[in-house]
Amino acid sequence: MAVETSTVVKYVGAGLALAVMLVLAPFFFAAGLLAPAWAVVLLVAIWVALFALGVLLLVRKRPLWVLPVPVVAIGVWFAGLTIGEQLLGWTA
Repeated sequence: MAVETSTVVKYVGAGLALAVMLVLAPFFFAAGLLAPAWAVVLLVAIWVALFALGVLLLVRKRPLWVLPVPVVAIGVWFAGLTIGEQLLGWTA
């Protein structure tokens, strides 16, 4: 049974996207250095939801939809900490 090269590339890209999500995990957990506990719990819950979404999309054979998941995670992390610092006065 032959597998098309484009299909393999899509799944490799999705696997790399999920690997990037694992690399991002320490940043979400280390947010406690700046954010209060409730915000860290919220950020970690968002990370878990995004990781689960990525796995679900991969299992449902939508590998290209997995690619933006780490980008969204980075945006949520950066925006959450920046807004918390600017509006809520979080400091390290």
